[in-house]
Amino acid sequence: MTSKQPSPESQALPAAAARAVPQAGGGTPAERAPRGHARAALIEAAHATVRKQGYAATTVDQICAAAGVTKGAFFHHFASKEALAVAAAEAWTERARPMFEMPPHTKLDDPLARLLGHIDFRFSMLDGPVEEFTCFVGTMVQEAFATSDAIRTACEASINAYCAALTPDIEATMARYGAPQDVTALGLAQHIQAVLQGSFILAKTTNDPAIARESVTHLKRYIRMLFAPPGAP
Repeated sequence: MTSKQPSPESQALPAAAARAVPQAGGGTPAERAPRGHARAALIEAAHATVRKQGYAATTVDQICAAAGVTKGAFFHHFASKEALAVAAAEAWTERARPMFEMPPHTKLDDPLARLLGHIDFRFSMLDGPVEEFTCFVGTMVQEAFATSDAIRTACEASINAYCAALTPDIEATMARYGAPQDVTALGLAQHIQAVLQGSFILAKTTNDPAIARESVTHLKRYIRMLFAPPGAP
């Protein structure tokens, strides 16, 4: 996952490992994934292909071609496209984990600075083609929530894992700075996730990240206001 200079509202931070989609192999025998790597290649291909064209429009043949594996290899690892989708949702959770461990802001002492740094980090990811920064599980669950309970549950688990990873810094921020009585750490984490997912949808409507960047800038402003001392401008 070219890069633009962030606005003054955002810090310049490295792209997350969760955002970068490795280039999948082609479909010709010379480009096929080595044995033992076929499962990982299929999952990577599912991430890339579904984010670009949606779950329903993505076929097993397209995923195999993108991964550089045979259809026989696909069915050796997965019983169906749905089974691959569930495994890919679980892999997406692991793929996102480094954004809570690697960026510089995760080492800051102030929990509010860590939380704002996370928002800045997500802002820095909103660049390039829309399919390269949008969310795999968010894209897939919009299509499959009513037709596949297995996919819906796997996407729910992935989104919940993101919220759970954000919650400790929010709890620490609330303990240090206070918060309105009806605000909970989990509720705020879910709101952050909702704004991000909504910003991805808006970016798809324009095929441009600019509107998503504006939404995340508003999110950062809201977080600042929420934890501002009483009477602060």
